[in-house]
Amino acid sequence: MARKGDQDRFSTATRLRLLGEQTAARVYRSQNRRQDRRSRLTGRAAFLTLVICSLVVALAYPMRQYVSQRADIADQKRRMGDAEQQVERLRDEKARLQDDRYVERLAREHLHFVLPGETGYTVIDPEAAERRRTDEGAADRPWYSNVWDGVDNADRK
Repeated sequence: MARKGDQDRFSTATRLRLLGEQTAARVYRSQNRRQDRRSRLTGRAAFLTLVICSLVVALAYPMRQYVSQRADIADQKRRMGDAEQQVERLRDEKARLQDDRYVERLAREHLHFVLPGETGYTVIDPEAAERRRTDEGAADRPWYSNVWDGVDNADRK
């Protein structure tokens, strides 16, 4: 005859085994449901992914063109604004050149012109004169030779 301790141990072991089997069955059913759900969503997800990728590919080039054209338009507007400012500056300069006093002032400043009866003086900076003497005899030549040499030097660069 079985002892009472053996029956308790056997019943506890049996209960544990039954509990383990029930848990395993629940986990198995849960995994099957997830796999079923995954298999149903996989086709849908693949189709949705395919549609999204197709839309991205179909819209990528037109969107790139749109962005590029917007940048070109902004650049052209900026250039147009710069050109309008330059036109305004040139109009102002043209209007100033219509004034005889302005032209006379420019001639005095840049060309060292003097009016009849005036005496013109040119003050030479000693350091600039020294640089001129060391510059291959540029002071000994006429001014137009120096101008042409400057043009030739700029052309070489």
